[in-house]
Amino acid sequence: KETGVFPITDSRMTRFMVSIEQGVNLVWHALEDSLGGEIYIHKIPSMRITDIARAVDESVNQEIVGIRPGEKIHELMIGQEDAMNSYEYDWYYKIIPTLENWYLDPERIKNGCKVDEGFSYSSDQNTDWMTVEMLRKILKSDQYLELQRLNL
Repeated sequence: KETGVFPITDSRMTRFMVSIEQGVNLVWHALEDSLGGEIYIHKIPSMRITDIARAVDESVNQEIVGIRPGEKIHELMIGQEDAMNSYEYDWYYKIIPTLENWYLDPERIKNGCKVDEGFSYSSDQNTDWMTVEMLRKILKSDQYLELQRLNL
């Protein structure tokens, strides 16, 4: 921001947006719910990287610098190969290990609904999108400003 240019690796790039509070809530839930080995994925909105830059400062120029080695265009939280042992809940997904057929265990599944065959959860195919205005509101919030003050 200080240079007047935001380096953007790829204008198609998308990312999931999770707040600290959402992350902490998911960890607490996983600690209470897990029997061991499960992976919990919060349902969260996506955002285009170019919109993130606009939310931070509309006046700064965006410069496409090219993708770096190992960098992903989109985030993938659940791949199609995990669909057979993934379940959906109100606000999260859970991937249950296939070990010992744990993914069929009602104690682990609880009230989850099996996702469709071929399901994936990626930032570009998400149905929930954060707007520039929504991110600006978060960036102006007291919680965010306090974290910035503490250099976190």
